[in-house]
Amino acid sequence: MAKRKTPKAKKPTKISNEHLNKMQTIINNLNRGQLQIGDLETKKYMLLEHVTHFQNELMKIQKEMKEEYGTDNINIQTGELSYE
Repeated sequence: MAKRKTPKAKKPTKISNEHLNKMQTIINNLNRGQLQIGDLETKKYMLLEHVTHFQNELMKIQKEMKEEYGTDNINIQTGELSYE
């Protein structure tokens, strides 16, 4: 085998500090964003639970109104009943 006439170029063993800082900043921002999404999803889940609870409470009171007054069609501002 013949020897190489031109020396092999040295490959870098480390990236520049500028590139390292850019990558670290991007990864930190990405991690922060993912953490915030997780926090928002948790809040969303909790709010959905509250909404479901209040919907169930509304259905209970509507059932009570229908049994007591014969209708659950109530004007929420005035309390007037409608039997239509």
